[in-house]
Amino acid sequence: MPAQFFLKKEMVFKQKKVGRRVDPKDFMSQLVELFAAANGKGEIQQLLQAILTPDELEQIKLRWQIVQLLLENYPQRKVAQMLGISTSKVGRGSREIKFGNGIFQKLFARICEEK
Repeated sequence: MPAQFFLKKEMVFKQKKVGRRVDPKDFMSQLVELFAAANGKGEIQQLLQAILTPDELEQIKLRWQIVQLLLENYPQRKVAQMLGISTSKVGRGSREIKFGNGIFQKLFARICEEK
């Protein structure tokens, strides 16, 4: 499938002719559509491995480990110690839990219910 699969023709035309950048929000919605089109966990895993480098994937896995431990009420220092990372890295996950949109808590609760 061509790389321009998700681009609207008029966007490509404007980008080539006028040098305008395509709105990143449009790409975000297309990325969400891409993940929503995946059939099950296996395809999502394949998609993640195709889109992300091994290092990026490791960083995302680490972020999720941090969030899980924080949601299980481990103190930040203990999480840092358990994972062998700095407390500032743990702080990023903590801020998202405290001030974010609540998606981590929602999905974590859903996962816990399924177990």
